[in-house]
Amino acid sequence: MIDLRSDTVTKPTPAMRRAMAEAEVGDDVYQEDPTVNRLEALAAQVMGKEAGLFVPTGTMGNTIGLTVHTQHGQEVICEARSHVLDWELSMMAWFAGCLARAIPTATGQMRWEEIQREIRPVGPHAAPTGLISVENTHNVSGGTVYPLEQLAEIKRGAESYGLAVHMDGARFFHAVTALNVAPAEIAQYADTVMFCLSKGLGAPAGSMLVGTQAQMDKGRLLRKRLGGGMRQAGVLAAAGLVALEQMRGRLGEDHANAAYLAGALAELPGIAVEPYAGTNIVFFDVSGTGRTGAQMAQELLAAGVVMNAMGPNRLRAVTHFDVDRAGCEEAVGILRKLLHN
Repeated sequence: MIDLRSDTVTKPTPAMRRAMAEAEVGDDVYQEDPTVNRLEALAAQVMGKEAGLFVPTGTMGNTIGLTVHTQHGQEVICEARSHVLDWELSMMAWFAGCLARAIPTATGQMRWEEIQREIRPVGPHAAPTGLISVENTHNVSGGTVYPLEQLAEIKRGAESYGLAVHMDGARFFHAVTALNVAPAEIAQYADTVMFCLSKGLGAPAGSMLVGTQAQMDKGRLLRKRLGGGMRQAGVLAAAGLVALEQMRGRLGEDHANAAYLAGALAELPGIAVEPYAGTNIVFFDVSGTGRTGAQMAQELLAAGVVMNAMGPNRLRAVTHFDVDRAGCEEAVGILRKLLHN
């Protein structure tokens, strides 16, 4: 199978498996796991933050990130198709106790003037704004990347209102690679940043949340409430260390493969490729083939290619290190044959 559903389907590398087998461990709930402690310290250092927190999933990391900044009954400003709104089982409401104030955009990237219009002060009628949440890269917009100046403007504006900024950076290092900057150059424009170790970087599980020491201390308690106290978690953190230390530098290969897919798919009859954002996600519309997205996904699956339908006529292909250029070329060839049958 050529699996292009997501960059979460990757298997741990041999180096990760060795590190997991040899990991020094302790009880992380007591903060005694040396491998977890090392990973948290490294994540904070790389991102230019005081402290880090290892969590099982990106959803948990975002939930904690939203909650450390807010109080029940506040609003969180976010983009209308953002992951924290559409793909996390309403944890913003269920756990953080906040309402989303969604801003629709064409590219998944909010501008400060759009945000400013939606800020609610404390008053007798509207729920006050508690936080601004940005997603970088933006998943369902095709992996779009925030320009640094746009993030800087949002951060300056937020500070002028006394508001914090949380960044859902599930694919944060794809943004780093696309902009060719140091991670801290992006992270400086958010008070807390969540990034996944299991998307792009290839670890079998785990995400990181970074911010101030006080925020991570509060986050550790919230992690326990959410069932995220994993005890001897060093066996997972060891793979995360390999991901963070060794896998960041190869993400350009995934971008090159996605660019190839975008170009090759655009040449197929009935396929309309959405503008390629320069990272590892390609969306395309198949309505011109006379098939729905689900029908096309089923035909591809039967032929040995796995992609997710993302709407009535839309499919998504996500490149990662378990599918090389030859695999991408084979996937395009299979789709071409299907369209000519």
